[in-house]
Amino acid sequence: MAPGNPADPCVHCGFCLPTCASWRVLGTEMDSPRGRIHTLKAIEAGELTLDATVASHFDSCLGCFACVTACPASVRYDQLIEAVRSQLNAPELRSPAQRALRRLLLTLLPYPRRLRALLTPLAPYAGSALQGWLRRQGWAARLGPELQAMEALLPALPAGAFGPDPSGVMPARGPRRARVGLVLGCVQRVFDPAVNAATLRVLQANGIEVVLPEGQGCCGAVTHHQGDLAGTGALAADLAARFRAIAERHGPLDAVLVAASGCGHTLKHYATLLPAGDAGLPAPVLDVHEFLDQLGLADDFRAALRPLPLPDGSPSRPERPLVVAYHDACHMIHGQGIQRQPRQLLQAIPHVQLREATEAGVCCGSAGIYNLVQPEEAAALGRLKADDLTGTGADLAASANIGCTLQLRRHLADAPRPIPVLHPLELLDRSAALR
Repeated sequence: MAPGNPADPCVHCGFCLPTCASWRVLGTEMDSPRGRIHTLKAIEAGELTLDATVASHFDSCLGCFACVTACPASVRYDQLIEAVRSQLNAPELRSPAQRALRRLLLTLLPYPRRLRALLTPLAPYAGSALQGWLRRQGWAARLGPELQAMEALLPALPAGAFGPDPSGVMPARGPRRARVGLVLGCVQRVFDPAVNAATLRVLQANGIEVVLPEGQGCCGAVTHHQGDLAGTGALAADLAARFRAIAERHGPLDAVLVAASGCGHTLKHYATLLPAGDAGLPAPVLDVHEFLDQLGLADDFRAALRPLPLPDGSPSRPERPLVVAYHDACHMIHGQGIQRQPRQLLQAIPHVQLREATEAGVCCGSAGIYNLVQPEEAAALGRLKADDLTGTGADLAASANIGCTLQLRRHLADAPRPIPVLHPLELLDRSAALR
């Protein structure tokens, strides 16, 4: 292979296999990082052609980067798979139905207005008794696996799902300690707007002024994960320009924050994703947990934190703490190296006990749109993760990525002992009684 190729250090030791989500459910060498590296070397050597069959083994990759964390030789598999993803969009490598589904998803998900228009007539159905009854009857199976997966992930839609999105300046409570921008996320603001609302309240209560550009769109994470570099660049440029404009209007930002780790991973790669010459974001990108950990919780906020209720409604206490299983989203733990900070913030809540999943670093199966385009593999991973989290004996799970949250809620609902899933900032918000 060419000098400096990211695959060069691979010695095919197999340490990546137990961490690889696709290998765990498919069990084939071609669907593992080691097998895909073999394949890439064979393609470069002219021994193999990237046809539809070979491409399917790259499509089975979730892009979770667990293998990067596990690799003793520091092979940058993340760089390898990102380089291949754009090639997989060649029309001859997927069926017309597969291409149409991806085109539909990439036309909807990055655009909140379009997504809301589609969901508006479905709002009475989502979360209703009718939805529950039809699911029990198994009617969705007649739609095919992809549409069945979409229906299975459709949650109850709160009123805030349909906007309006907050914009402008959200003042700090008390003396201002920092000024930040906040990325709302295209999927998060529609399917779980309570996360953004809680994040804003927690930031303001900690002396942080938050500025929100009007009409902010997608950061490009969905298209980035699918190898659509042109689409990602356009979305990234628009979002960066909006944050630059609001920073010029209201003053310099200390950071641009994000409360969804999938978005955060893409935002931290803007230097390579933005069109040449683009000025980029006006401040460094930080996950909200990173920023609060660096800044430190304000003394009055920390003093206001109270025990959260147990499942039976009684307050947690030293002898019966609220047990929380923290779920490590792949693009947080593997993509950004963030692991300690969310746990530190959760432990600031009185009488919270954290329990660790047995296989915290293995993907839950969400992976952008993976659970919609590879529904069978994703469902198998979702069931494994649900069993792992409930096996901790936790009262609830905490997840800091919207895709993971939807995936976990869907599969935990079918668990023998279902538990709710909340964002860590929602738990801080409830503990401080900010609403």
